[in-house]
Amino acid sequence: MERIDAVLDVHLSLLQRYNAIRSHSVSICAPLEKEDYVVQPVADVSPPKWHLGHTTWFFETLILIPFLDRYKPYNPDYQYVFNSYYETLGARVIRTDRGNLSRPTVDEVFKYRNYVDQAMQDFLASDIADEAHVILELGFNHEQQHQELLWYDIKYILGNNPLFPKYADQHIEQHLSAQPTDWIELDEGIYEIGHRGNGFCFDNELSRHRVYLHQASIAAGLITNREFQEFIDDGGYQNFRYWHAEAWDWVKTNQVQAPAYWHKIDGQWHRYSLSGLSLLKSADPVSHVSYYEAAAFAQWKGCRLPTEFEWEAASHKFRWGQLWEWTESAYLPYPGYSKAEGPTGEYNGKFMVNQKVLRGASIATPAEHSRYTYRNFFHPHLKWMFSGIRLAK
Repeated sequence: MERIDAVLDVHLSLLQRYNAIRSHSVSICAPLEKEDYVVQPVADVSPPKWHLGHTTWFFETLILIPFLDRYKPYNPDYQYVFNSYYETLGARVIRTDRGNLSRPTVDEVFKYRNYVDQAMQDFLASDIADEAHVILELGFNHEQQHQELLWYDIKYILGNNPLFPKYADQHIEQHLSAQPTDWIELDEGIYEIGHRGNGFCFDNELSRHRVYLHQASIAAGLITNREFQEFIDDGGYQNFRYWHAEAWDWVKTNQVQAPAYWHKIDGQWHRYSLSGLSLLKSADPVSHVSYYEAAAFAQWKGCRLPTEFEWEAASHKFRWGQLWEWTESAYLPYPGYSKAEGPTGEYNGKFMVNQKVLRGASIATPAEHSRYTYRNFFHPHLKWMFSGIRLAK
């Protein structure tokens, strides 16, 4: 009887987690108008409707079809419509065309979610094989990643509308706060880097290994809007000396003059947030900066960005989690890294080129989805995500 009760508790816990994660995706989208669900202003932004469909497709394709007897897919064509980048799983709509999908409709996507959610209730009530359990855990974390992307994309969709519409009165950006200004010392020595323990991690956090670090100082807080405005006022975007060559080309080609969502109106800087357009809050940490801008600011300040290894070694000494923090580290495999077979092997490894690592978490990161070994990664010119700057020297 005790073993049966334990099995029931495990299933209940999985079911509770599944329902909570799935409902959170819907709640993020709740303030949107239906027209907001289908917009794709640029290639990096996916329509909210697509996110809701893709995360559903993940559970259907990788859990229900292989592991639930007699499961009938909701619509076989969704294999093509909602696949993202999994070559193993066949052809798909290219990323730039996701905004052209007027069908399936928003209502139909929600019907698809409900259909899969009902089938997942049956699956989670059954005995779950170890292989399925591993993929299920990945599915939970995969949807949480898309919840963060939903915040990025929703803000981009609304923040690039000339009306600067408000998302809601209450939202995640209200959790940004002023930062400490002191420095933390990191001693010279050998440090262990990478995930340890039995909890979930992505494969790019493995395997745990040692690195030698020189003595360094790392800022206890993130750079603020006030500090970044000083960089702008000092001609930071006009002086090539602070910029990598590729970054300087990017500045000139795109006429970059400030972080994303900054607007100078009547001589004063304003910033679009999910509350709408308002005067810049000087004490808040500067957000929506690219690696190019973060590195240039660090040069102007006579500092540098920390490596991801310095960041991890010192992370227990400072508060993190407001913004993803650019590091000086290229996104590369750890020693002994090994990709899994099949579609799950495409999750991280094939992106280990031309990208920079960001560490920490952000106000958009779902609860229980952050850890000090988490390795986020983006191309150095991108800044639509909630990204900030922590200095080192």
